Amino acid sequence: MRRTFESCRGRRAAQPSVIWNTRAVIAAFSITPIGGSDSVGAQVARAVKLVRASGLPNETNAMFTNVEGDWDDVMNLVKGCVETVAETAPRVSAVIKIDYRPGVTGALTTKVESLEHALEEL
Repeated sequence: MRRTFESCRGRRAAQPSVIWNTRAVIAAFSITPIGGSDSVGAQVARAVKLVRASGLPNETNAMFTNVEGDWDDVMNLVKGCVETVAETAPRVSAVIKIDYRPGVTGALTTKVESLEHALEEL
């Protein structure tokens, strides 16, 4: 899906159009349930299950879940994860970091491969 910055904002922007391309975004996000009756692990597991079922490239580590896709798909997934955790927690905190690179695909793995190659050269 191609969208311009102007169409998303509903008015003409002062800067040139930005085109959002498929697989242009990697989001690293962490969701923390605050309060509620379930264990934090069980609440977070429900969100990670949603990520894994999304079909988007993803990985989970000790601090964040990383997901790659187009802007709308990734943001809708993060929203769904927050809402899923909110079903059992009265308050939810989310931290999100975005890497936006139009036209780039597969960066979730190629960025790590590039680092590993650089390490081998040391």
